[in-house]
Amino acid sequence: MKRAFVFPGQGSQTVGMGKELAEAFPVAAQVFEEVDDALGQKLTSLMYEGPIEDLTLTENTQPALMAVSVAVARVLESEGNFKLSDASSFVAGHSLGEYSALTAVGSLELADTARLLKARGLAMQKAVPVGFGAMAALLGMDIEPVEELVAEAAAAADADGICVVANDNAVGQVVLSGHKQAVERVIELAKEKGVRKAMLLPVSAPFHCPLMQPAADEMAAKLTDVKIVPPSVPLVSNITADEVSDPETIRSLLIEQVTGRVRWRESVLFMGTQDIESLFELGTGKILSGMVRRINKEMKGSAIQGPADIEAFLKSL
Repeated sequence: MKRAFVFPGQGSQTVGMGKELAEAFPVAAQVFEEVDDALGQKLTSLMYEGPIEDLTLTENTQPALMAVSVAVARVLESEGNFKLSDASSFVAGHSLGEYSALTAVGSLELADTARLLKARGLAMQKAVPVGFGAMAALLGMDIEPVEELVAEAAAAADADGICVVANDNAVGQVVLSGHKQAVERVIELAKEKGVRKAMLLPVSAPFHCPLMQPAADEMAAKLTDVKIVPPSVPLVSNITADEVSDPETIRSLLIEQVTGRVRWRESVLFMGTQDIESLFELGTGKILSGMVRRINKEMKGSAIQGPADIEAFLKSL
């Protein structure tokens, strides 16, 4: 059976994340300790005990989710006595999850990734003043009609601001990002067209849109001196929905990803064309694994979070 390992992005965080894993497996605790050391902060205390308001700050959420994902990957390798590359054909991650994926397959060093994601979170937060931008989810409407609505709103005589598709997550699940008034305009148009649900998201900044260019510039500077080596299995990129292994191409795509669209639906479809039968989501939450069947009915999605999931996966090999 051909499989891929995928890694979640923001929205999957929860107080208590990683604690059971660290208590059961020393290799997981070692990952968390290395992340704490790299950041010079006790991120693990925030992960285990909260408060959720602090954990949800982008600068904390991003390295925390990465830490749990990489910890799961390291435990799988340790307990199963294999490398991720022996058990998968591709890796992919949703937004910050790309950093987790690249770390799990040896393209980035864990300490470097922790520092990069801390910087990425801070840069994304300060790129746009709070309240200036917004993101919204449109449910029950596919990507093509959403793109038509975005174009219609932009072409209006009184159009004000930027609104783009930030995430093409699954069939009937599209996320918008941009100036608040422009996003709200597209929401109203979508409601007129009979969208099942359109709602502003409780996020602190408009991610994956041109307003994030200052953050992209900052990440370009941060990534300049970071060592990137070819991953042990190809990454399916958010930006291209295609496989990539060249380190300089990966570096460029990580920069472009800050302002670019997350092409998750297309990424899963691509993996289907490569005969991938199962996607295993490593880390906190079940968002990505839950979307699989909506994208490709022939593909199975499963989440590997804690000791029981790890044991079940290793038995299935």
